[in-house]
Amino acid sequence: MTGLSVETLAAAATGPITSAGNVRLGISVLAGIAVIVLLITRLKMHAFLALTIGSLALGVFAGAPLARTIASFTTGLGATVAGVGVLIALGAILGKLLADSGGADEIVDTILARAKGRAMPWAMVVIASMIGLPLFFEVGIVLLIPVVLLVAKRGNYSLMRIGIPALAGLSVMHGLVPPHPGPLVAIDALDANLGVTLALGVLVAIPTVVIAGPLFSRYAARWVDIPAPEHMTAPRPSAELEHRPRFGATVFTVLLPVALMLVKALVDIVVDDPADPVQRVTDVAGSPMIALLTAVLVGMVTLGRAAGFTRARISTTVEKSLAPIAGILLIVGAGGGFKQTLIDVGVGQMILDVSKDWAVPTLLLAWLIAVAIRLATGSATVATISAAGLVAPLAADMSTTGTALLVLAIGSGSLFFSHVNDAGFWLVKEYFGMTVGQTLKTWSVMETIISVVGLGFVLLLSLVL
Repeated sequence: MTGLSVETLAAAATGPITSAGNVRLGISVLAGIAVIVLLITRLKMHAFLALTIGSLALGVFAGAPLARTIASFTTGLGATVAGVGVLIALGAILGKLLADSGGADEIVDTILARAKGRAMPWAMVVIASMIGLPLFFEVGIVLLIPVVLLVAKRGNYSLMRIGIPALAGLSVMHGLVPPHPGPLVAIDALDANLGVTLALGVLVAIPTVVIAGPLFSRYAARWVDIPAPEHMTAPRPSAELEHRPRFGATVFTVLLPVALMLVKALVDIVVDDPADPVQRVTDVAGSPMIALLTAVLVGMVTLGRAAGFTRARISTTVEKSLAPIAGILLIVGAGGGFKQTLIDVGVGQMILDVSKDWAVPTLLLAWLIAVAIRLATGSATVATISAAGLVAPLAADMSTTGTALLVLAIGSGSLFFSHVNDAGFWLVKEYFGMTVGQTLKTWSVMETIISVVGLGFVLLLSLVL
């Protein structure tokens, strides 16, 4: 059989692709994903390079001209970075301001001062969820680990009873709630409404984090009963600061972008008139970039200036926040390039043709695809990007709510069973001083609970909305 060019496959969008073509294309997709998986897991190659090479391999396997494949990849990379790159950068700046100013410590200390005894695991969930909104998962862990260890020691709590709720709060925010990179990329790929996705994401996140956090921590503490390791207690970011932001101002700043985006979504539903002046204002103020930019500018005052930072110090903080996200932006961009390559070689039409005969609901199918890629690569972000690219055509005829739930199904699947090929697995293992077996029984099981419970609530919402 002759190779399937991009033009041939694109023309098939107006008619059915042959069954032989579907088989060829399906094998090409599996081969392209296999290349990415092998490069990441076996050769320990950076995900950016793996996604780039995997995209080129996909085009070659599908019989598309190499020049067209390169054009598809670069187009997708550029569009994705343009769509979410600024949002990721603004989120990183806000998170750095929160950490360096001592705002995160202020939230922690204020809540812990009011929580005693059995309320402590629930307090850790609240703390992790609030801090996890603007922070990347790894940064959140670094900030919270000293707090978890300190609380466990002073209160004589099981380390898992305190640590699991904190990890659950961070992980749920990372997988389900924008402005984290995974949800943002899925929203961009599926053309979902960010405000509606955010609202539904919070709705799913609350019961999910309760089940995977405080409730599961009771069993995790029985399975793995270990003391807090002495050597991991690190100094807190605000230890050398004379002043810290006030609790109310800090919480206001952290929740400001979320509130603005939710107000926009609410007005869009209630008013639904683009000419209405109220909706015109909220459309601007609640757009992701303006909402996050507003929070950053407010944070420079409520966080930076309140901590006694000079203008030069605030500028330095902003500058330092951008360097660590370079890798994330490259991975996200390459993932966008991979998604566009999938679409341009005709995978979207293939999935539409094949899935119409399946009895698997779209939400479950998206979850399963994300789970498979997560288990293979160990990366939640790669799983989200790849799954979104594969199921994007299925979202074309879905409602606004349905598309938002599709994003959340993918996000839930991307968190499934973190194990030894996930950097987060080793981060948790080393910080908590656990063995591989203990980490599997606690952290890995917790991630699986989040994934399955998250999907369950997504499916329930799909029956109601």
